[in-house]
Amino acid sequence: MSVQTLETPMVGEDAPPEQIVAWMLDHFAERNLVLTTSFGMEGCALIDMVARHGGTIPVVYLDTKFLFPETYRLRDIMVARYPQLRFESHGSPVSPDQQAAQYGPELWRRDPDACCRLRKVEPMRQALAGVDVWVTGLMRSQSASRAAIRVVEWDWQYRLIKVNPLAGWDRQRVWDYIREHDVPYNELHERGYPSIGCTHCTIAVLGASPTHYSRAGRWSGTSKTECGLHTNGLELVRKEA
Repeated sequence: MSVQTLETPMVGEDAPPEQIVAWMLDHFAERNLVLTTSFGMEGCALIDMVARHGGTIPVVYLDTKFLFPETYRLRDIMVARYPQLRFESHGSPVSPDQQAAQYGPELWRRDPDACCRLRKVEPMRQALAGVDVWVTGLMRSQSASRAAIRVVEWDWQYRLIKVNPLAGWDRQRVWDYIREHDVPYNELHERGYPSIGCTHCTIAVLGASPTHYSRAGRWSGTSKTECGLHTNGLELVRKEA
């Protein structure tokens, strides 16, 4: 599949997420679709939407071996709640002990970009090998770096079509959906965690509530706000121009 594939009728940018999900499952029925999640609130809502529309696509998550116990518990709940979906764990072949031996202790503190490349970016590359369409829970409201995302776009980093059904939503609308449909969600959202990553690089934010999303609390004390999964490969575009 190539960028030219996007030159086909697509759903509107302002369409409701559930309509986008229904269109996506129908339009790409003959393609290899994968939904990815870190088991944050947005991913849980999206999983529920896909299941409600009869989707049976794989749900991929990256097990960095540094996830919160609450995240693992939620994973087990989601697996039981949605048996029609196939949850697939991907991760680095390098164990935490091997990482410490090879790169030194606490790589996440000394070079968080290198740690994310090792435990997230490269495993995701392997997980998306052969995939035609990557479905994510990204929203424009999440951060300045995500403000320009489209419902359907070409991802240059992984060279596939990326569908973002929740692009036009914000955390309040996600929370409303979660409550309306009784969707399981990570209990850390109610304990001050707006977004949830690895234990070493995620802290609670004073005054945070489940209805407001922010990147605060991620890689605290650094300028880093993204793990590198959603850069869209713009640096590759510049190199190839």
